[in-house]
Amino acid sequence: MSIFSDNIRFLRAKKMATQQETANAVFLSRVRYSKYEDGRSEPPYEVLIRISKYFNLSIDLLLTVDIRKYPLEDILHLPDNRIVLPVVIDREGNNYIEIVTQKASMGYLSGYSDPEYIESLQQISLPFLTNGKYRAFPALGDSMPPFKDGSYIIGKYVENIEDLKPNKSYIFVTLNDGISYKRFKQRKKRAVTVAANNSFYKPYDIPLGEIVEIWQYASGIFPEDFEPDHYENYNLQDMFLEIRKEIRNLNDKIS
Repeated sequence: MSIFSDNIRFLRAKKMATQQETANAVFLSRVRYSKYEDGRSEPPYEVLIRISKYFNLSIDLLLTVDIRKYPLEDILHLPDNRIVLPVVIDREGNNYIEIVTQKASMGYLSGYSDPEYIESLQQISLPFLTNGKYRAFPALGDSMPPFKDGSYIIGKYVENIEDLKPNKSYIFVTLNDGISYKRFKQRKKRAVTVAANNSFYKPYDIPLGEIVEIWQYASGIFPEDFEPDHYENYNLQDMFLEIRKEIRNLNDKIS
């Protein structure tokens, strides 16, 4: 037996479907499907896709995670390319806010769909954040004041890219850049244009195929030494940064 065979047997039982009904749904004979459940055979890729869609569960979870350990109610079903989003809930059924620390962020791209990874994250609960799934990510660098190193940005999961609103801030999880916090500017045919609050950094495009997750800014957790009035000084800092940028461009032209 394998994790895959155990999973599809478990999922079929949850559906209260017979082997014949399941085999018909994925265009297989009952004998061939039963071999997958018994672990006597492994399905080819095209069959895996059909089984994944039938059970509405991603292929990576079907093959690598024993989902019998996790109630199906703890899995949030999503449209498009992301089929499931693992979540952590308390005994009353309330969603925890997982904190992706700077150390944990190094493995987020490989663990975002793994319930065991999500369950291992630190968790908090904020009563004023309801009606959605929230997660906290570390702020890095100086591109999005007033957030700085040591801050955490809490985002609300965005299910559909069409829900992005111009000039609103989002956490973009991408294959190339990992976790980044930027302001959404516009949607293009094959990309989205984003920009930093710090004008020293130029806007750039993120190809749609590189986007793994998007979280809309909901709140922030600041370090102990954070002083809100420093935010008013960023306009002055932006001016100096703009001067530095112009000098750099001038030097480039001269050289």
